[in-house]
Amino acid sequence: MKANQSKVNVAFVGFGEINSPQQLIKDKCSIALEEIKTLGFSIVTTNHVTDDPAGVDVKRAIADLGQSDFDLLIVCLAGWIPSHAVISVTNAFKDKPMILWGLAGDIENGRVVTAAPQAGTTALRKVFQDLGYKFIYVYNIIGKPSPLDRIKNYALAALAVKSVENTKVGMMGFRDMKLYNTLYEGLSLKSKIGTEVEFFETLEMLRISETVSETEVEKVLQKIKQEWNFEKPADDNFLKKGISYYLAVKSIAEENGFDAISLKDVDGMKKLLSFPPAMIFMLLADELNLCTIPENDAMGAVTQLIVKHLTGQCAAYLEFYEFFEKSVLLGVPDFVPAEVVDGKVKVTPAAFGNISGGLLNISTLKTGRLTMARLSNTGSSYTMHICTGEGRLKSWEEAGWDYPAPQLPSLDIFLDVPVDEFAQKISGQHYIIAYGDHAQTLRDFCYLKDINVV
Repeated sequence: MKANQSKVNVAFVGFGEINSPQQLIKDKCSIALEEIKTLGFSIVTTNHVTDDPAGVDVKRAIADLGQSDFDLLIVCLAGWIPSHAVISVTNAFKDKPMILWGLAGDIENGRVVTAAPQAGTTALRKVFQDLGYKFIYVYNIIGKPSPLDRIKNYALAALAVKSVENTKVGMMGFRDMKLYNTLYEGLSLKSKIGTEVEFFETLEMLRISETVSETEVEKVLQKIKQEWNFEKPADDNFLKKGISYYLAVKSIAEENGFDAISLKDVDGMKKLLSFPPAMIFMLLADELNLCTIPENDAMGAVTQLIVKHLTGQCAAYLEFYEFFEKSVLLGVPDFVPAEVVDGKVKVTPAAFGNISGGLLNISTLKTGRLTMARLSNTGSSYTMHICTGEGRLKSWEEAGWDYPAPQLPSLDIFLDVPVDEFAQKISGQHYIIAYGDHAQTLRDFCYLKDINVV
């Protein structure tokens, strides 16, 4: 599943020299525009632009395109055109991501007939780069399909750049287990990505939970009893307490406009309230469509938001357990969103070590092609680690659970790169997954945000 392509607003402008056959230039641009429309984007456009001496076309194009806000400018050359005419238009929108797209000629009677669009694009590519434009360069080949997938991926990245800028992570507590790689640097995060991390206290959640009505709690209780498969019976009082905590966090999240939630887990919910928060995370993810990750993992939550805005998926987290020669075993010791579950959500009461009374998600994860990613920073320098692979099921258990040990949600992921090459770039125990190959869209997002990709 991709992000909602109908939310992408694209500006399209075609170009061709005034001495070229104008009907040919017009037809080529019209065909290209119709192809862009098949992607489902909202489009603002104008008639094709020439290098007319009075600059009438340039002025008209700037006026037409300037009437609408858009995420991406497609600069489409149907033939040769002196660079100044193109730059006069693009410089009016130099802060927008762009695509420099060269169309192709035709084969007629065994001969190539062309208006030389690649003469125009090759005269512009380095100029775009030297002017500091954020752009990609694509071109057609005679007899081959247009690079619509490449255009689509870049457009979705351009949309995410804007939509992620106003996101918020709600963080209950701070630095669970005194971990280091879950920390973040607020000013550079705001400057680079745009995401805010806002804190709320466990006490605030607890006090709100005490005011939740029994009717609200009962409604959620009946819903989860219908939608979740309980392998063993769970105590209703335990479930009601978890639901009241969920409804309290829900209230805080809705009041503050949070897009993601992380809770202080081991040293917070478990230690202070004797309540493992797996069911709270599940409800927040499934009922509110929020990104959820444990242990105050700020950078994990930001990665989730980026992946979600790029792909439209829930961006579930997984944690490393073992490395093998060709694969890595990732799983979770607590919860996964229902979206990544194969079949019905399955839960069971379970105890781990000194922590008892928790409700554990033991669902089977969907398998198949997937993308793994994590954003990290060193000071104000940001890096994203991206890898693709094939997720398969593997029988295993984590030592420490009551016998018989539960089969945790997990995937044995066969990577598209050597395991050691991947391992030497790992930046945390939590990685975010999305089903399908989204590596290019992630790379495009990082390019637009000046994030280093490894």
